[in-house]
Amino acid sequence: MTTLTRNELAQRIAADIAEGSYVNLGIGAPTLVANFLPDDQEIILHTENGLLGMGEAPEAGRIDPDLINAGKQPVTAQPGAAYFHHADSFAMMRGGHLDVCVLGAFQVSQTGDLANWSTGAPGAIPAVGGAMDLAIGAKQVFVMTDLLTKQGESKLVDSCTYPLTGVGCVTRVYTDHAVFDVADGGFRVRELFGDNTIEGLEALTGLTLR
Repeated sequence: MTTLTRNELAQRIAADIAEGSYVNLGIGAPTLVANFLPDDQEIILHTENGLLGMGEAPEAGRIDPDLINAGKQPVTAQPGAAYFHHADSFAMMRGGHLDVCVLGAFQVSQTGDLANWSTGAPGAIPAVGGAMDLAIGAKQVFVMTDLLTKQGESKLVDSCTYPLTGVGCVTRVYTDHAVFDVADGGFRVRELFGDNTIEGLEALTGLTLR
């Protein structure tokens, strides 16, 4: 089956973000989306450690060690960017001021529940961060993830078995095989990549897709 690379998937997500949107990119693969936002559109990136107007990753040799995102990766600042207190940043998230957030996931259920901070394994380090605030605060929650785990298990599930980050919060799931909308208690295939088919995806996920 055809699968997209992380960069190709990030580019696909960037194409779905409307001009004028205020957007938060979660730690990990979602940060790649910043590198593919169109230069001719105004899309404002927010990071919960206190920056509005974040730019793409800096070029080698042009890194400012004081300018980082929530994942402690070096970033750039767009002209007119604003810096503010951590509490103010979370107020933006919780107050419904973000149009889109892009998060990773361990599991997404058919009803849009999100599990992305812990597998529940003994001794696992808690890592929920600001994801719970983004999940319930953003107007649209996009998930960026591989369809399958390294063990071949589907990350799209009937119901999550891992600790939840948010309930009924996911709008759309972008995977390396296809894009899925969460609608009416199930996954609806929005776009197939390459030679993937709905029947093939049903075999991989064990779910009935529409």
